Amino acid sequence: MIKNVHIPVLQNEVLKYLNPKPNENFIDCTVGEGGHSTIILEKNQPNGKVLGIEIDPELYQKLKSETAGMPSRFILVNDSYINLKQIIEKYKFGSVSGILFDLGLSSWQLEKSGRGFSFQREEPLDMRYNPETTRLTAEKIINEFSEKDIEEILKNYGEEKFSEKISKEIIEARKKTPIKTTFQLVGIIKRTVPQNYEKGRIHPATRAFQALRIAVNDEIENFKKALPKVLEILEEGGRLVIISFHSLEDRIAKVFLKETTKNGLLEILTKKPVIPSKEEIKINPRSRSAKLRAAIKIK
Repeated sequence: MIKNVHIPVLQNEVLKYLNPKPNENFIDCTVGEGGHSTIILEKNQPNGKVLGIEIDPELYQKLKSETAGMPSRFILVNDSYINLKQIIEKYKFGSVSGILFDLGLSSWQLEKSGRGFSFQREEPLDMRYNPETTRLTAEKIINEFSEKDIEEILKNYGEEKFSEKISKEIIEARKKTPIKTTFQLVGIIKRTVPQNYEKGRIHPATRAFQALRIAVNDEIENFKKALPKVLEILEEGGRLVIISFHSLEDRIAKVFLKETTKNGLLEILTKKPVIPSKEEIKINPRSRSAKLRAAIKIK
């Protein structure tokens, strides 16, 4: 299997709700470092396959080299899940028993990509998952967008209550010098928000960085567009599992599941979103905001 794999978030819960059986096929729409794909491949032996989709070309190459000796049951693709149908047609990947969306950022992207995803490292304000196909960067937003547009991004995608103050301060700061690095932006945020912001529960820049990343990669719209395609791909009795880390993504998942249940297409398996245990949060603090929702296709 995949070497040095990170323990994925809500691992046991993913297995419970996807319920992989021998010889069934699954799609991991956000394969990341391969954690979830690995545990599925252990359960769907001997002939079940996993189609793993990874948008980040660097992360894809890393995973490709780590899985070089793996059997052909693992099909790895460098693409976006927005192109789910085309990918399935290209690789003739049929009879899908389960689809997983893990919408979180991978540890590698935060710690090793050098693209400014983390407010704890001095890096360029890039934040693109795929620099080959995405032109918009966080630096461009911060230095070229209007005050109103920056405020809207911070408010809508980060639920940042100081969005107005932060955007105003960004405009003042960029008049003096371009804002090019993560630490420059962190400095602006820290001097803008109150000292006891969030009572120290999260870093003051958490929401702003999340909002910028979502805006740069058009994550919300892509997720909205991808969900209806799932219904066309899953076979009857197939399962859908969604892990989100943002209330906006969770809301989209909740509404989608509710509507498709009303239409008699899906049956919801999780009355309330499943969250990590205290033990998991202790081991992996980044899992604290994860919410899992699951459903089964009934026709």
